[in-house]
Amino acid sequence: MADRAALAEYLRVRREATRPEDVGLPRGARRRTGGLRREEVAALSHMSADYYARIEQNWGPQPSAQMITAIAQGLHLSLDERDHLFRLAGHNPPQRGADSEHISPGLLRIFDRLQDTPAEIITELGETLRQTPPAVALTGDTASLSGPERSIGFRWFSDPGFRDLYVQEDHEYLSRLFASGLRGLVAQRGPGSRAARYAELLLERSEEFRRLWERHEVGLQPDQVKRFVHPEVGVLELNCQRLLDPDQSHALLVYTAAPGTESHEKLRLLTVIGAQRLG
Repeated sequence: MADRAALAEYLRVRREATRPEDVGLPRGARRRTGGLRREEVAALSHMSADYYARIEQNWGPQPSAQMITAIAQGLHLSLDERDHLFRLAGHNPPQRGADSEHISPGLLRIFDRLQDTPAEIITELGETLRQTPPAVALTGDTASLSGPERSIGFRWFSDPGFRDLYVQEDHEYLSRLFASGLRGLVAQRGPGSRAARYAELLLERSEEFRRLWERHEVGLQPDQVKRFVHPEVGVLELNCQRLLDPDQSHALLVYTAAPGTESHEKLRLLTVIGAQRLG
């Protein structure tokens, strides 16, 4: 059973204790309180301000697990805090571990400070959880995809047009890399895992994947330099820095270009293009 009064109180306390800079928001000169406003929490949680206000004021229908998930992520709650929020709302907390999509507060704080740089947070299966605007301009809005198509390795073998994002000369190694990575995850996570389900689907759909799967190749590592092909600015050679969160099996990827190179200038142009499209 939900404890609506305790839920409302907990949300109010967490909101008032969370500073704007903790969630990547600027602190305006006219701000009178140290914590967040209700409308800010609603925006961070991708819901209407009226809906969030009703939850915090202890009236209206019981919030769904999906809404509680969004609020927990919007407030940058830890796993323990997230689980407590779920129980107050009358729901069982989501599973922790490899399949969890709850991003840790520490990883989010770093991500929030990279809004002018191509960066993304992905799961171990290459499913995009968050993207900065320049990352969307670079590779498209992959965070909005659903189902197996969320996985970059799955898209690689199931959507031939997706490969146009990468230099042709790199395709053979990337195919081996994605097949190798998925085989390693299937062995690590087991037959009933999401990795195993993706592998089964690809074995049915892709002859190339079946051929590579039969090689039992494991342990391949991605190149630090990735070569993208953008339809407006052309080829970009970008260094990919990876920060791992072992507790959640998430990775923060940050793409940069060496100063003074052609790719550096193209990346600056791409950032402008992305900002204009967002506007």
